[in-house]
Amino acid sequence: MNKKFDILVVGELNVDLILNNIAGHPDIGKEILADDMALTLGSSSAIFASNISTLGTSVAFLGNIGHDQFGDLILDSLKSKKVNTNYINRLSTHQTGATIVLNYGEDRAMITHPGAMNELTISDISEQQLCSAKHLHVSSIFLQPGLLKDIHKLFAKAKVCGMTTSLDIQWDPEEKWDVDFEKILAFVDVFLPNEKEIMAITNTNDIENAIAKLKPFAKTIVVKMGSKGSRAYHENKMIEAAPFLNTEVIDAIGAGDSFNSGFISQFIRNSPLAKCLDYGNIMGAINTTASGGTAAFSTKQEVIETAKKKFDFDI
Repeated sequence: MNKKFDILVVGELNVDLILNNIAGHPDIGKEILADDMALTLGSSSAIFASNISTLGTSVAFLGNIGHDQFGDLILDSLKSKKVNTNYINRLSTHQTGATIVLNYGEDRAMITHPGAMNELTISDISEQQLCSAKHLHVSSIFLQPGLLKDIHKLFAKAKVCGMTTSLDIQWDPEEKWDVDFEKILAFVDVFLPNEKEIMAITNTNDIENAIAKLKPFAKTIVVKMGSKGSRAYHENKMIEAAPFLNTEVIDAIGAGDSFNSGFISQFIRNSPLAKCLDYGNIMGAINTTASGGTAAFSTKQEVIETAKKKFDFDI
């Protein structure tokens, strides 16, 4: 089958209402103030799609939104970054998802209304749509209960289509982590958890023990560690990559998703793992120079200039 796109992203779609410079932490029955506010494209999957498209990769997105203003914002934002939105469904029965983000430097608290993203199931994904790309990326599986129950089947179908695959699970809001990762990871080429997530899913207290549990059935495991850099485990070898540190962090919203965009942009080009890690780390760092997950990725030229001027890295 003809491959129209480099990457197909199947995932959740929501907007982010981001509050910055907050005067303390909220208590029930009380009110505090936030000096800054932004309404922007949210969701791990959409941030990844938007930013990897900016880097020059052709991307299509498949997901659900509602017939409302938030849905319009999502479509406009993705289209402005040249992400193909033909596979996005608009539902009249559900609102578009939304997340309220209380941002505190490199940490944050979030409240999400899932809305239409809950309704996406594997039956909404045709073979023609799935096989139209070379690579499948899925994120935030715990925010998509309709898709979660068949996620291993989706990755298995992708392999039948001859696709490479990647997965970023993100956090489980219920903290149950009730998923058969052995079954899923058999069809995943690149697994992209952060250090907290990989320890949570393996019920361990350190990365090394978490890796030991996953290595028998995982292909490539990439662990994101924020300001400590990243690691990749492949064929019993571990590669570490130093971080690019931003001393003037605006916020870290979407930094992990931007890491994914840098890493996968090189992975699909068959670059060495060390280069994939470096590109992941630099994109994560660039992300922290602006508010929200996509503001630092207006154009590829802007990304190139920021990497060089602020981090002395040539893209």
